[in-house]
Amino acid sequence: MSAPQGKVDFSRSAVPRYIQLATLFRRRVEQGSWKLGQQIPTVDELAAECSVARATIRQALDELERDGLIERFRAKGTFVRKAPVERLWCDVEADWNGLLRSREGAEIEILSDTADIPGGAIPDSIGEAAPLYRHIRRRHWRDGQPFLLADVYLDARLSELVSAEDLGSKTALRLVAGLKGVQIADARQTLTIGVADVESAKALHLPLNAPVAHVHRAAMDQHGTLVLVADGIYRGDVVRIDIKLK
Repeated sequence: MSAPQGKVDFSRSAVPRYIQLATLFRRRVEQGSWKLGQQIPTVDELAAECSVARATIRQALDELERDGLIERFRAKGTFVRKAPVERLWCDVEADWNGLLRSREGAEIEILSDTADIPGGAIPDSIGEAAPLYRHIRRRHWRDGQPFLLADVYLDARLSELVSAEDLGSKTALRLVAGLKGVQIADARQTLTIGVADVESAKALHLPLNAPVAHVHRAAMDQHGTLVLVADGIYRGDVVRIDIKLK
């Protein structure tokens, strides 16, 4: 009935302990360690396992009860009543065709659009930098929730070929793929895991230091020029990466 034992040091984070515990317990429901219809450990058992006060455990369980995940019964105990709603709907594509495909149901908000950014000022990447770039900051939404904050740097010489409609509807690499006279000779994608800073936390409606995925994408044309750089920050609670190994 109880999860694998092991002391957790809750003092390593400034996040209140009951919030950390609520996240831990919610994960147990998500992973099936606490199964639907199952009675979970008692407050005393959880307090002993986590080395916290019983009141802190109750606060954490209050959060799960508020979400409808558990239900308490006097003299019977606490039971799992439903699993969390599936949230991992944001696929970070790992192939060229997937990267060109727009995400169904997503909307793109233009936060800023700045011209004449010197090539030496953009993030390092493949190929030779163009003299100037256009910098577009975009925020992607789905179902009223922001899930991606992206900085797109486009070779300024291609800027007039990209319409306002394109900027509000196309993925970053699709902005340059297929443009007349442009052949993508090389494209790269790098993903790293991090935490939300003050700026990205505000833009993505996340707590400070919440997990995020940083994705760097770059495209080089047939002349060896870096025509596009896109640095994106995805919410860690909705992102999923599927890669076919064979």
